Order: sequence, then structure tokens, then C-alpha cells
Amino acid sequence: MAVDIIIFFVCSAVITFSGTRLTRQGGKLSELTGLSNAWIGLILMATVTSLPELVTGISAITVVKAPDLATGNVLGSCAFNLLILSLLDLFVKKPITSLVRTSHVVTGAFSIVLLAIAGAAISFNVDFVSFLWISPMSIVLMVVYIMAMRSVFLYEKSQDVNTYSAGPGRKRDGNAIRKALAVYSLHAVVVVLASLFLPYFGERIALHFHLTDTFFGTVFLAAATSLPEVVVSISAVRLGSPDMAMGNLLGSNVFNIAILALFDFFYTAGPLYASVSGKHMLSIYSSIVMTAIVAIGLVIRPEKKRWHLSIDGWIILIIYLLNILMLR
Repeated sequence: MAVDIIIFFVCSAVITFSGTRLTRQGGKLSELTGLSNAWIGLILMATVTSLPELVTGISAITVVKAPDLATGNVLGSCAFNLLILSLLDLFVKKPITSLVRTSHVVTGAFSIVLLAIAGAAISFNVDFVSFLWISPMSIVLMVVYIMAMRSVFLYEKSQDVNTYSAGPGRKRDGNAIRKALAVYSLHAVVVVLASLFLPYFGERIALHFHLTDTFFGTVFLAAATSLPEVVVSISAVRLGSPDMAMGNLLGSNVFNIAILALFDFFYTAGPLYASVSGKHMLSIYSSIVMTAIVAIGLVIRPEKKRWHLSIDGWIILIIYLLNILMLR
């Protein structure tokens, strides 16, 4: 058992290390290509930092045969990402929601829509008329995800936020861009490889301590696979790019819910949503409420903090802790 725990934490440490490097390369790509920090955070950073959830979940379904572990990992990561967002207040003088663009509200709104669709699929808990073994709800999730990415891009453009900030006279260094992409890709591969081992050893630890897959996946596995988001977000804030951090966390949540559709494809025993525990609805409800609170903060833009966190930060922290207690 000691070996399982050690390997689990070694994999987590490797993910943390490469996650740090991903942040640096993301910042370089933003400078070299002229892409905005928010767009880098939403698309490039969010997609790669969510790779652990994707790879871990597929491994949990295909190798360990534990759909609850995979689903708990994704939904728990959504809740954990929002917790990270609230704790970013500790690293800035003002509440994080007052330092970023309000355009992030669009991403948050789409994440709520995606969470609601996933919640409906799990709540019905019936065998839908499926295409082969794939639920039509998974197709809906993928369509909404594509709509979300397109809508966020168009919204930022309509708000006169330049997706490409490089001036017309600025010459881009092709060699530097290729080098940054190469290093970025290398660490992305490392994150994926380290994530492959997490479900196996996580399942063994859960069995040893008599924890359900739902609880272990939502709390411990989700925290481990969300380490890149922690590292990327804190590093981005310290580098003076709070928009990259916000885009990364909210974008990761949008991508995480879309991952459920991919899990349904790999879970050939039937529709995924009819095979998982109804307890996952707790994480969905919690994530929806926490995302709504973030959206309110983005609009109201609070200026003060109480005991190092903003009011909305404290509310998110309390909701997250209650979610864990109820899952137990």
C-alpha cells in the first residue's frame, strides 16, 4: 500500500512540475503570436491542463472499469477549479474578479449550461435511445461545447478585445514560436504519461481505505489531476496575467464537461450516465452555484476582501467543503 501511495504522489509531482513549465511556454506563445492572455488561457492552457482528467478518465474506464471514478474525477475537478479561483485572492491585492475582463461571464454561462445538460443525463438515469452505445446527451454536450468556443471568440471580438494583439509592424519570430511549441508539447506529453498511472493506483488506495469510487474520484483524484490548473493559475497571476488564470480555470470546466461525452464513447457497456452514481449530482449542483457566484463577482466587481478573501471567495470555499462532506 505504501508503494501505491508513493507512486500516486510521484505522478502528481510530475504533473505539477510540467504544469509549471506549460505556464511559462503559454506566456511565451502569447507574446510571440500576439494572442491575448485570456484566449491563451481559455483555449491552449485550459485544454492541456485538462489532459490529466481526459487521460485519467479514459484509463479508469478502459483499464480499471470504473466509470464512477472517471465521472467523479471530471466533476470533482470542476468544483476544485472553482475553489482554486476563489483562493487566487490570496495572491492579489484586490478580489480576482475585479482584475479581469467581464467577458469571462460568457465562458461561465456556458459551463453552467453544460453542467445542467450533464446533470439532466445523470438524473434521468435511464437508457436513452442510443447510437450504438452512445447517449444522444453526449452529442448534445459536444455541440454545445463547440458553440461555446465559437461564441466566446465572437463575443471578445465584438467587445473590441483583440484576439491578436501584435501590431501590424511587429514581425513574429517563427523559430522562437516553433521552439516554444516544441517545449510546450514535450511537457504536455509528460502530463499525459503521468496521468495514465493515476487511476490504477488511485483505485488501489480507495479499496484499501474503503472509499467509494465516487468520493475518491471527486476529492482525491480530482485534486491530483487539477494540479496543473493550480500551478498554471497561480503562476499566471504572479506573472501579472489574471485573465490567463481566469480563462484557464473557467475554460477547463467547459472542456471537462465535454470530456464526459468522450468517456461515453469509450464506455462500450452502455450509456455512461445510466451507469454512474446519482451522488455526482451534488458536485454538479455545487459547481453550478459556485460558477454563478463567480459570474456575479465578474459583474459587480467587488473591491474589498474579508480575511484575505472576497465575500464570493468565502462562499465558494464553504460550498466546496459542504459538497465534500455530503459526498462522504
